[in-house]
Amino acid sequence: MSSRIEDYAIIGNCETTALVGRDGSMDWLGLPRFDSAACFAALLGDARHGRWVIAPVAAEARVTRRYRGDTLILETTFETQDGAVCILDFMARRDGVSDVVRLVRGVRGTVSMRTELVVRFEYGSVMPWVLRQEDGRLQFTAGPDRLLLDTTVPLRGEDMRTVGEFEVAAGQEIGFTLSWTLSYRPAPAPLQAADALAQVEAFWSDWTAKFEPAGEWSDAVLRSLLTLKALAHHETGGVVAASTTSLPEQLGGQRNWDYRFCWLRDTTFTLYALIAAGFLDEAKAWREWLVRAVAGDPEDLQIMYGVAGERRLTEYEVPWLPGYEGSAPVRVGNAAAGQIQLDVYGEVLDALYVGRKAGLDADDASWGVECALIAHLETIWDQPDDGIWEVRGGRKHFTHSKVMAWVAFDRAVRSAEEFDLEAPLDHWRGIRDAIHLQVCDRGFDTAQNSFVQSYGVTALDASLLLIPIVGFLPPEDPRVRGTVAAIERDLLRNGLVLRYDTGTGADGLPAGEGAFLACSFWLADNYILQGRYEKARALFERLLSLRNDVGLLSEEYDAVGKRQLGNFPQAFSHLALVNTAHNFVSAYGPAHQRSGGSSATGQGEASPVADGAVR
Repeated sequence: MSSRIEDYAIIGNCETTALVGRDGSMDWLGLPRFDSAACFAALLGDARHGRWVIAPVAAEARVTRRYRGDTLILETTFETQDGAVCILDFMARRDGVSDVVRLVRGVRGTVSMRTELVVRFEYGSVMPWVLRQEDGRLQFTAGPDRLLLDTTVPLRGEDMRTVGEFEVAAGQEIGFTLSWTLSYRPAPAPLQAADALAQVEAFWSDWTAKFEPAGEWSDAVLRSLLTLKALAHHETGGVVAASTTSLPEQLGGQRNWDYRFCWLRDTTFTLYALIAAGFLDEAKAWREWLVRAVAGDPEDLQIMYGVAGERRLTEYEVPWLPGYEGSAPVRVGNAAAGQIQLDVYGEVLDALYVGRKAGLDADDASWGVECALIAHLETIWDQPDDGIWEVRGGRKHFTHSKVMAWVAFDRAVRSAEEFDLEAPLDHWRGIRDAIHLQVCDRGFDTAQNSFVQSYGVTALDASLLLIPIVGFLPPEDPRVRGTVAAIERDLLRNGLVLRYDTGTGADGLPAGEGAFLACSFWLADNYILQGRYEKARALFERLLSLRNDVGLLSEEYDAVGKRQLGNFPQAFSHLALVNTAHNFVSAYGPAHQRSGGSSATGQGEASPVADGAVR
């Protein structure tokens, strides 16, 4: 059985990632890109589907781990009766080569160790042909994929696995390097692990040097930003939503989706998080990815794209994988790419506006793209859509979708006004006002003094918490306060916010899921905007406590079972953490800016929480 989701840590090389458990087992790895077919898929099955274990022979060992400083180099220490060892796990990259390095260092005494490597390409379905090269490296080949294992440890084949035992004494270091390359190219030279370690450590240290501290939560913010960097492709600039596919939103359930793609919905949140923390190069790369991805006929706008902007993300099931703790089906690709979600227009226009406000280099093509998107949105904003949560229960007039359509026209107007861009301003203002009037009329339920999930229903939705954050209404508006109160009453469970009531069947799926973590961060943002700092701090600190031992969050949390759920680590959760922290430490944090503030740099006067006035 796979480990608990929170027992994993991520390593990566800004092209792909791997998940390593506290037990020393690397249970998930796709090469050479985030969305490549996995060669280690035990995460969604068992050892037969591919994994790589390095751990003490002794069954009982005390395990502690951490990241090495502000890097993505994972240090896992195993302590047994005979001594202690530390395993350093990290990833490097060379031209056309991805390297996974595992260094075993003796700390105390002498520890008996074991290794087991099970390579299964294509999500655990393809067994490779194994040969030993003349230089001693083991070669695992199937079709276009080749892995080369380099180590001094004697290895042998056993039951279709590659296994070995070895001892590590204090002060001794034993290395393992697993290198991927295309099988039809010449084998790359062996990697010098010590040099690679120094280079990787220098890379992360240089990158974090740009970080602008975020008060008392700087450590948590920086770890979240490091996670986002790990999920960003160094060439394309695309940021994937998570490292994994099909980790369930309910154990044993069907809510298992592939998140190894780039969602337009994340764009504004990502830009605010990066800009406020000082990472302007990454913000610019993400904005450039965005403009490239959405270019073309506005009617063809998708809600998500591939790492390089690919549009065809065909969804299919992988029947030979039983799923994480029996949560089937396992899915590859995401059919939601074909849905109509009006809110993404607002996110795209808002993101490009944020980029301008932050002083990112002007892109001559972007305004033309924006005008084309607005022209198309004008013809469809009053139509039903599939909504922010990508439900598969039929299209509706979702209130949040209409609010974000308003955001699209509002940001287009503001861009034209503030940056002297040519636009039919009176026409756009008229549509903006019409949308606002319709939402307030049809999306608000006077009986419960709250906005509702969609027109004509009484159900609530946590996405309504974004109404004041995006500036649709001020946070002190009685309708906003009523909506927050209604969500606290109906969607707050064990101190965390549900997206909506899945028991209604409105989303076309069986009921049940954890609390979507970003929604709880949005509630904290609302508390900050309303000046309710004690409640905001209490909720934020509760959310911080849900991170695992190395500071990572998945998509959702099961407060009853006290377990993380959903794909891991989840960019949206970490983006929300970063932005809420900045809302605390700056009166011009992302929520203030997005709701109508004047600064887009994240700098400004301290909030009452930041200076210690409220505890």
